[in-house]
Amino acid sequence: MDKAFLTETAKRVRIDVIRALERAGSGHPGGSLSAADIVTALYFSEMNIDPQDPKKADRDKFILSKGHAGPVQYAALAERGYYPVEDLMTLRKLGSPFQGHPNMHKVPGIEMSTGSLGQGFSVSVGMALANQMDGNPGRIYVLLGDGELQEGLIWEAAMSAAHYHLDNMVAIVDWNGLQIDGANDKVMTVKPIDEKFRAFGWEAEVIDGHDFDQILAAFAHARETKGKPYAIIAKTHKGHGVSFMEDQAGWHGKAPNEEQAKQAVTELGGEW
Repeated sequence: MDKAFLTETAKRVRIDVIRALERAGSGHPGGSLSAADIVTALYFSEMNIDPQDPKKADRDKFILSKGHAGPVQYAALAERGYYPVEDLMTLRKLGSPFQGHPNMHKVPGIEMSTGSLGQGFSVSVGMALANQMDGNPGRIYVLLGDGELQEGLIWEAAMSAAHYHLDNMVAIVDWNGLQIDGANDKVMTVKPIDEKFRAFGWEAEVIDGHDFDQILAAFAHARETKGKPYAIIAKTHKGHGVSFMEDQAGWHGKAPNEEQAKQAVTELGGEW
């Protein structure tokens, strides 16, 4: 996939996130913006999916284990053609299918309702195991937050994935270094992430989560790896692309007001 196309698409995804959150008056911009390049690469280059047939049997599946970043998944699905982008502007409104966290029963393309941290990853292991048992070629991609790695069930699931040799599974850690209470290193350090996954029987690599060449290369490495699951540790910046949000823990779960949103959209290269 053309890198310029992915860059432009990720820009639109970020702008969609900002606009939707400003209208909602609540939500999670920081972790949505940090993950936008990874999610864009998945939906527009890596995964075998079809917006016209969201439930096709051999599809690849993406699970957003850090479900509070739902706006970035909603935006990517809209840009991919699952529903009109305008629909996103109902985010968090009464009666809207676009709830604060993804709901698999309300939004096409959502494979699991997530938000309780750690559980999306655990279910992803089950999905990968089911595909392995069924001989289904569909691959499972799951995105975790770095703070989410502090959950014990993450490591139980990681052990299970390695035990069953789930080489059809890829975990991507959005390593922006910040969580709701501040820096990972102060709350409870998760380093060294790659070495931890290797110790649990995974193959792992660390990449720049904002570099499409590195992101796509990592996905290729994952496909080439046989007999074990693959972990991509993506070093990112919370709030990436917006100067006043970038690397600021305070923007974990706070929506921009209209003035801030206008500035953010402008910085991202869009028009309010």
